Amino acid sequence: MEEVYRYGRGNFKTIDQGNELSWMIGNGIGGYSNHTIIGGGATAFHGYLIASLNSPVNRYLVFTRTQEDININGRKYDLTSQQYLNFNKNGHEYLERFTFDIVPEYIYKVEDVTVKKTISMEYGHNTVAVCYEIENGYEESKLNIVPLFNYRQAGEISERSELKFNVKVYEKNLSLVPDKNKDLNITLYTSEGEFYSRELIKTSMATPNYIIEENHFYMLDNRTGSLSLDNHYTPYEIHITLKPNEKKSFYILCSTEDINEKNGFDIVESYKNRADLLVKSAGYNDKFVNNLVKASDHFIVKRNSTGLKTVLAGYPWFTDWGRDTMIAFEGLVLVTKRFDDGREILESFAKYIKNGLVPNVFPDTNIEPGYNTVDASLWYFQAVYKYLKYTGGEDDYKFIKDVIYPKLIEIFNAYSNKTDFSIGMDRDYLIFAGKGLDQVTWMDVRVGDYVVTPRHGKPVEINALWYNALRIMEVLSERFGDDSNKYKELSIKVRKSFNNKFWNEEKGCLYDVVDINDDKIRPNQIWAVSLPFSILDEERERKIVEKVHKHLYSTYGLRSLSFMDNEYKEKYIGKLFDRDCAYHMGTTWGFLIGPFISAYCKVNKYSMDSIKKANYMCKVFEDHLKDGCINGIAEIFDGGFSATSRGCYTQAWSVAEVLRAYINDVYPYIQK
Repeated sequence: MEEVYRYGRGNFKTIDQGNELSWMIGNGIGGYSNHTIIGGGATAFHGYLIASLNSPVNRYLVFTRTQEDININGRKYDLTSQQYLNFNKNGHEYLERFTFDIVPEYIYKVEDVTVKKTISMEYGHNTVAVCYEIENGYEESKLNIVPLFNYRQAGEISERSELKFNVKVYEKNLSLVPDKNKDLNITLYTSEGEFYSRELIKTSMATPNYIIEENHFYMLDNRTGSLSLDNHYTPYEIHITLKPNEKKSFYILCSTEDINEKNGFDIVESYKNRADLLVKSAGYNDKFVNNLVKASDHFIVKRNSTGLKTVLAGYPWFTDWGRDTMIAFEGLVLVTKRFDDGREILESFAKYIKNGLVPNVFPDTNIEPGYNTVDASLWYFQAVYKYLKYTGGEDDYKFIKDVIYPKLIEIFNAYSNKTDFSIGMDRDYLIFAGKGLDQVTWMDVRVGDYVVTPRHGKPVEINALWYNALRIMEVLSERFGDDSNKYKELSIKVRKSFNNKFWNEEKGCLYDVVDINDDKIRPNQIWAVSLPFSILDEERERKIVEKVHKHLYSTYGLRSLSFMDNEYKEKYIGKLFDRDCAYHMGTTWGFLIGPFISAYCKVNKYSMDSIKKANYMCKVFEDHLKDGCINGIAEIFDGGFSATSRGCYTQAWSVAEVLRAYINDVYPYIQK
């Protein structure tokens, strides 16, 4: 029982309207395929095959898409839907329906000819299949398919002069080796039709640039201040002749690997079957949950450097971030019952812990990860604790004791003293972090020497997490036969200092940072309520939830700053500098809805009214799942009117936290 997303012509009356909706599917190694529902590119990240050349990083666009036109007795119909520098191709006017059912499907109607086009990645491979099912009409017709190629990092653009390939054509295969990477062979295979050189038929082309598709204009990138125009390489096209009333099924494969005898329709079926098995394994009889289970799969990928699973923070551009991984961990792998993947993720990050710090981000090359985060290590405790709560077998405890527990001790020792990025415990037993240009919490924007949200000192969520980590170490050390008293005694001191220093009596909530006593109303305080081990009394928890609800709740998440604050920015739009200045100054963050729902239910003692309200706050995301990136939840939204997807169009912790909150705080109660 899952949602099948269907869109008719009312959803793409104009090319601009159609470009607002997109789809994305991943391949489990960092590569992905994504495009709009009308088949054109609206951002430089759109493409049928963005291959990960070193899983899960080094992501390159190699296959932009296929474009089709149909010739019926001299009447030519171009199905291409694309915005260019000074004009549009409006092929979406022949698009009858778009469907997203795990994979995307386009159905075109031209006179009495029907063209069905389905796209799927092959899981575990940098391979994409484009499958066609044609029902021809009463006249003979010819379908021309134009494959567009590229070789550039995802999100960048290509100049015409950069599109240089060594091309070889065989009976059914096209081989392209980019000048920029002569070790890479891009292969295109077609099961039907013949290759025709566009150079040889240039006299029939409307433009002299016969092997370059020029000046693709990207509407969504233009919103963010980019005026760049993109170009793609089109050396050959495929011609397929259809007899009157003939039905024909065939496929095209594009890959950076050996294609061998792979069948495109088998790839589609296998990809869909795998997703269905994930839903079955999770075991929830709930349409909303099942869709989120499928959405979560795209973020869990393999990392070559460890040979283990990791988590991509978001599509289309983020790699694996420690903070995001640990926050998303419960929703992505525990709620979905992917416990083996969870174990691999914990071990993968354990391999890179340095001076008590879990890596903040892995770069796109095999160089040293960035460690500029104070919270990733503390969220790591939470991920371990939750892993054992969901699993709890002797083998699971042994894994944690042998592999992970020594790393937790390392983190505790580092934080108890002082480690990198000015992170350490003060005389009041609270954790301080950051100085100068350091940005070490999740509110981490810095533009040159301008630190937008300087939270140097003792941030509220860091110390709530510190207390939580100490209580978890108390539980684990007792289980493993170590001295638990030092963790218990320290946690008592932390709790006392936290209550004395963070409570803002005047505003009835918590300071965001002490000892500077930053009294801006921000969402970070909500974790002091939602984390497993309570650091506050019930009355203070209730006041915090009420304050956050009034000032920060915004349908698809929480604002990063109260709308009543003088520095509040209600829109996240424009050039990079403008967006950076709004990122944590009012912008709504989807993932924050998770801790808010958990805290809301907790302070209301899971009353039926609170469960109904929490259910509504979760289910309102059903509307968003049909918008933006279909079956994904965006990273951020505007603070003033949280409607349009901003930032990454689907984000790991956004999907994970909605799923986690719904399963933990709503689902068990509405099932009764």
